[in-house]
Amino acid sequence: MSPLALRPRAGILEISPYVGGKAETEGGRPAIKLSANESAIGASPKAIAAFKNAAERLHRYPDGSCSALRTAIGRRFNLDPDRIVCGAGSDELIALLVRAYAGPGDEVLHSAHGFLMYRIAALAAGAHPVAAPERDLKADVDALLARVNSRTRILFLANPNNPTGSYLTGAELRRLHAQLPPDVLLVIDAAYAEFVSAPDYSSGIELAREHENVVMTRTFSKLFGLAALRVGWMYGSPAVVDAINRIRGPFNVSQPAQEAAIAALEDLEHQARAKAHNDRWLPWLREQLLALGLLVYPSVGNFLLVEFPREPGRDAAAAEAFLERHGLIPRAMGAYGLPHTLRISVGLEEDNHKLVEVLRAFLQGPPHAGAL
Repeated sequence: MSPLALRPRAGILEISPYVGGKAETEGGRPAIKLSANESAIGASPKAIAAFKNAAERLHRYPDGSCSALRTAIGRRFNLDPDRIVCGAGSDELIALLVRAYAGPGDEVLHSAHGFLMYRIAALAAGAHPVAAPERDLKADVDALLARVNSRTRILFLANPNNPTGSYLTGAELRRLHAQLPPDVLLVIDAAYAEFVSAPDYSSGIELAREHENVVMTRTFSKLFGLAALRVGWMYGSPAVVDAINRIRGPFNVSQPAQEAAIAALEDLEHQARAKAHNDRWLPWLREQLLALGLLVYPSVGNFLLVEFPREPGRDAAAAEAFLERHGLIPRAMGAYGLPHTLRISVGLEEDNHKLVEVLRAFLQGPPHAGAL
């Protein structure tokens, strides 16, 4: 058989595989991982205990409908559990939504610096991803609406956005939705909603409750500290929920993950600790980095987007290499079209202090080689 006879469907080979934040430096040396926006304080002890307890039943299939978890989510956020679908992280739900509502000849719209999985999911389904320009690294409602046409099937909006940390207000969300055709699905990815305190912010719950063509997705990977277990959920209209339930895997969320997520939801004290930690250290870190002369974009998440000078030895690549040599791992943003920036997660108190000290040494010292 010719090596060219067997080829994947159109769009697959256009995908650059998603690469998560690095977990270790070269050589596997111990490091402070600030590359993946994980919870600085970790998972709830109650969630850990629930996970360990579930280990005694590993020979049993999980609850395929996630009924107890959906009930717990509904109780926590005052939602109808029948309008909730759980997934192996919100990544799976994003892919399922595209699979259900878009395909060859269709377009999937997102903002220019939005989450990479929107483009990947569109290409995997044979659809065409369309990126709308942003204004000052914030989603631009008018630019998004200008790119809606008869082929547009889904509009993905990360709110707050990763990696920029910016957000649209509740009023801006409503204006965006009001001008969308009813056959375009608006998916509001609110992965970082639990960190936001801004009074004009909306996670999209209200829009999803009121309108058939709006879905909100959430995750347990951030504030709840369960990134390793891959648990996400979406809330939408009965029609959308029915469509996703028809195509998702029958046991797509493991039982240990479901039980840990329920325990995490119920531990309000741990959630408050995680939020308080971020409320203290996010602004502190931004102030410290601004004082070093860096451009640090405002953020309502648990991370900062930091722009470095565009000169050899002082640029983002050199800063990344220098940080890694000193045991700190940030996230390079070239894949997001932001090659002069690094995204840095909020860490523990000692991690944040070390980050500032190392960056101060980097900026005050001689220009550095850009590679380890």
